[in-house]
Order: sequence, then C-alpha cells, then structure tokens
Amino acid sequence: MTQVGQARPTPRTGKVVYTAKTRTAGGREHGASRSSDGRLDIRLSIPGTAGLGTNPEQLFAAGWSACFESAVALAARERNIHLPADVAIDAEVDLTLSDDGYFLRARLYVSLPGIERDVAQSLLDEAHQICPYSKATRGNVDVAINLV
Repeated sequence: MTQVGQARPTPRTGKVVYTAKTRTAGGREHGASRSSDGRLDIRLSIPGTAGLGTNPEQLFAAGWSACFESAVALAARERNIHLPADVAIDAEVDLTLSDDGYFLRARLYVSLPGIERDVAQSLLDEAHQICPYSKATRGNVDVAINLV
C-alpha cells in the first residue's frame, strides 16, 4: 500500500513462489503476531525491555540471516562448491534514532569453515546480489557483510 505523496514503485512481474501472511495486533508494545497457517505465533515487546516477547528487529535479523544462508548455498551449488554442515550467520540489526527519525543498520557475520577465504568472499558477494532481503535493503539500510 502506498501512502499519499509517495511515488509508486514500478510493478515487477514474476511467478509468486510463496506468500507469507501474518496478522499483528498491539504492535511492538504488548502485541502479538500470528501466521495464517499457525506456524508462527509470537508475543511482541519493546526492544531492551523485560517484556516476554520478541521484537521486529530480532525477527528481521532471523529472517535475513536464514535467507542469506540459502543464497550462499545457492551460489555454492551453482559453482559446484560443497559447503560444510556448520555454516553459520550471526545477524545484528540496529534500531537507530537520529534527528530524521528511526532507521535500521545491519551486519551479517558469516562463517564458512574450510572454504578458502577468497572463494568464501566471492560466495558472500554473490549471495548479497541474489538474496531477496539484501535486494530489499539495498540503498535503504546501511549493511555490512563480514566473513569471519
């Protein structure tokens, strides 16, 4: 949905592979989110508080790191590179406040043990080009992809 005064993005066409459907009520302060299939059913709370739930930044970090790991695997598969079973991604998403309002910053720390550093870095570069989360944040979020 486009807000009044915003430019409408050019529609992209393609085959829909999956549509995630959720309903959230109560927002990040005492809210809850549930997926239409019931697989996701979580409580929300404000970041940094003693609330019982998670927050949108944690959900975004989990989603992006999972998607990015799949993009690394796809890049490796296309190049016939076998990835180790212990690939891991640590994601950090900052909710930041400036004079202009709130914005996000993000860092992904990717571990590809046993893969030569230059090969691993090229896989990360390729994954960053094909990952839908990376595409969605490009130009909108300050992002650092780090090989560890």
